[in-house]
Amino acid sequence: MTEGLQRRRVETGERYDVFHTDCPARDVVDHVTSRWGIWVLISLRSNDLRFYELRESIQGISEKMLAQTLRALVRDGLVWREVEPTTPPQVTYGLTEFGRDVSEPLTALFDRITRQLSPSGAG
Repeated sequence: MTEGLQRRRVETGERYDVFHTDCPARDVVDHVTSRWGIWVLISLRSNDLRFYELRESIQGISEKMLAQTLRALVRDGLVWREVEPTTPPQVTYGLTEFGRDVSEPLTALFDRITRQLSPSGAG
């Protein structure tokens, strides 16, 4: 059903209207701010990681959820994926330039939160 779609070509310098449910940028925002998307982006900030390393670094995430989250972030252009043709295949993930740009404020946010919650930062 395409009734009521607000999609239009965005000219250079314009922004999408993320408050419309059919806005393409809204999907990316949803993936970045999802329960696991934030953790994946922050985990990949300092190093490229293999799938199992990511799973170990993000406690509580299932393999299924990690795979789904990575697929969405790769599709959105935030994360790259490289498969080495070995048996079994070794898959490595890292942040694209766009992913680094998006994850920078997330990292700053987490730094502020952890500083405030640290024993020396508590008021």
